[in-house]
Amino acid sequence: MSSERPSEIRLHQQSRVLELSYENGERFRLSCEYLRVYSPSAEVRGHGPGQEVLQTGKEDVNIVGIEPVGNYAVKLIFSDGHDTGIYDWQYLYHLGLNQSAKWQEYLDRLSEAGYQRRAGREE
Repeated sequence: MSSERPSEIRLHQQSRVLELSYENGERFRLSCEYLRVYSPSAEVRGHGPGQEVLQTGKEDVNIVGIEPVGNYAVKLIFSDGHDTGIYDWQYLYHLGLNQSAKWQEYLDRLSEAGYQRRAGREE
């Protein structure tokens, strides 16, 4: 949908944040870590329900490249070498709208797995 296409995408590498602005005035500031752990790639999502792979150790990941994919998406290239996720406009908008709940879900999954995030990096 055109309303889900960002009018501006701005990467703040120092703060590790991707800022998405929309014509309707909405703006989302998504951390690189958040985008990395919710990559739409098969490496993260698996090839079917229940095959998701919990991403750990991504507190300091950054985006080093953004490439357009047609008129419907961007490919984000991360500092850890991950570059296989295609983030379509609908998915990015979904990540922005549901950021608080999805971030808490991620933290809960880390806790259940016994992983302790390094301090100082938060959504």
